[in-house]
This record gives sequence, C-alpha cells and structure tokens, in this order.
Amino acid sequence: MSAVRSDETFSPTRRQALLGSAAAILTAGAVHEAHAAAGTVVVSNWGGDWNQRTVRFVETPLVETQGLTVVRDLGMEPERKAKLLAERRLRRGSIDVIHLNDSDGFEMMKQDVLADLDRARIPNYRDVVPALRKDYFVPWLYSGVVIIYNGDKIKDPPKSYEELWDKKWAGRLGLTNQLYFNYMMMSGLIRGGNMTSVESGGDRLVALKEMVQPRLYAAHQQLGAALATGEVDIALNYKARGLQWIGEGSPLAIQYPREGAIAITFGAGLPKRAPNPDGAYVYLNAMLDRKAMAELAAASFYAPANGAAELSPDLRARIDFSPEEREHLNFPDYAYVSKNTAAWLEWWNKTMAR
Repeated sequence: MSAVRSDETFSPTRRQALLGSAAAILTAGAVHEAHAAAGTVVVSNWGGDWNQRTVRFVETPLVETQGLTVVRDLGMEPERKAKLLAERRLRRGSIDVIHLNDSDGFEMMKQDVLADLDRARIPNYRDVVPALRKDYFVPWLYSGVVIIYNGDKIKDPPKSYEELWDKKWAGRLGLTNQLYFNYMMMSGLIRGGNMTSVESGGDRLVALKEMVQPRLYAAHQQLGAALATGEVDIALNYKARGLQWIGEGSPLAIQYPREGAIAITFGAGLPKRAPNPDGAYVYLNAMLDRKAMAELAAASFYAPANGAAELSPDLRARIDFSPEEREHLNFPDYAYVSKNTAAWLEWWNKTMAR
C-alpha cells in the first residue's frame, strides 16, 4: 500500500508495533539486527522516472513487503531541503527519509538536521564502496557530468568542457536547470581552474549564453526529449542519463571531458526529527540490497555505491568509469558548495534562466 502526500500528522500509536527482527551477519562475525517496523515511512524524493524506479526496485518489493506503508513527498531538492530546515526546531518532523545528492547531504548535516547513522541497523552498508561512505549519508548511485552528443550529426565532438565555448554550437547545446550547480563548477574548472573557482566561472557562463545561446530545460526528461527529436545536438548531463537515452533509441554518444567529469553521488539521510526512525532504517537498508541495486543500475545506468551489487561484467564496464577516468573524476568540495549553493541558484535564475 502506498500514498502520495504533501503534509499529514500521524498518531504515535501507529509507530509502536514491531513486526519482528531478522539477524544479519556482518564482518568479523558480528551479529546485528535489521529491524522491521510497522506503520508509515514518509519518503522525500524527486519525482519523475527517478521516483518510478525507486518504487519499482526498492519500495514495493523490499519495504512495503515488511508491513510499512510508503508515503511519498515528492519535489525538487530546494523545496524539500527548505521543508526539512523549517522542521528542525519541532519535537517531531514529518519526514523519515530524504533523498539528496552528496553536496546537499553535507549541507543538511552542517545545518544539524541529519542524524549520524547507526550502521549496525543497515547491514547492507558493509558493501558500500569505502570512498563513498559518510556517517550521515547512505550513498546509493553515482555518475559524472559528461558531454552527450548526437553521433549522426556530430562527427568531431567537443573533447572538453571548454570546447563548448564555440559559435559553431550556437542553438545546438541543451542544459537543464536541475544541474545549475554542476555547470557553475564546470565553468570554474576550465582553463586550469579547480572545483572552488566558481566566482571566475560566472563570467564564462555569461559568455556561453551570449555566444552559444544554449536551450534551457526544466528537467532531465525534457532535455532527453530535445535530444531525441533533434531540437538540440549536444547536452551536458550525467553519463547515466546519456546511457539511458541511448537505451531508449536516441542516436547519441558520450565524450568524457578532458578536464575530468564532475562527479555526483546520490543517496539518502535520516532526519533527526524523523517520526519513524525504525521504518527509516528498514528503508535505508533496502536501498543497498545487492539484487535491487543491480536491477536499478540496469534500468538507470547509474553505477551502484554497493560494490557487491550483482552486475554482469558487461554492464559494470558500461555504466562505470575506466580506471583512468575514475582517477580524473572531480569530486565537489562539499563545504564550499554548501556555503555557496543558495547564492549560485539565485544567480543562475536571474542570469541564465531568464
């Protein structure tokens, strides 16, 4: 059973009945409990195909079968973060699990709204790639921003982010407002910059707007449709999205940028004011299920954070990055992004999205 909600108050008695516990064997032979909790788990997540896949591979088969009713609070991350912040002074909030990217997860941790996780209650966390582990965050999927282009129309694609600053791409480049922060960092990265050079990148984005006049789309789905119909021929987006659109039949190819792709990790956190933390732990453990992660990777083309996910060698080679590409991935400076992201969004809306 599931529902979509905007706001609701729950009676504490619906949280109290335990359905039981299952033993899970962890490393070094230690035994911990993976708790199952009756009641409702409220999940703050993006909508669209992202939520559809979450429902299909995690929530329906692995959470709701344990007696939990998943209530979905869907929206874009600025609005969902604002709601979480507004509830931090309440004795009890309305959200049990919140889906975020890694930078937003760091920001919410610094704002003191995410709890440190009890990994003993997330047995599947033992399989998470060590480089992705954080005390306050369950990493789930990761990818990187690459150059996606129409292989039928473009035989000599840009080899770097910087090569997009060229009049020959005028009217042919598509961007999505969802990735404003990645574009800000990208513009600071070119010409020998780094991931904390966004101040110098603002002028470059203005120059890109004047020179190339990129078409802006509200979300990934609209950008993918524009590539499919030929409305644009090039896009800057996650490798996973490019592979997804190729799988849907679009004549696209992927170029890894010379500067190194900007990395992104998606996952979830447990709000400190969560009304049902027991249910939240059931949910967070289900996100890292080996089989579910393999199925999700096959459908979404994001690389799984669970290093033991049951992927075929061919699929793993396709969705992940080569050793050389991984070596040159650019991971955000989370403190820097957290400090500046609100100002970047305001600048983007006033300057680029108008």
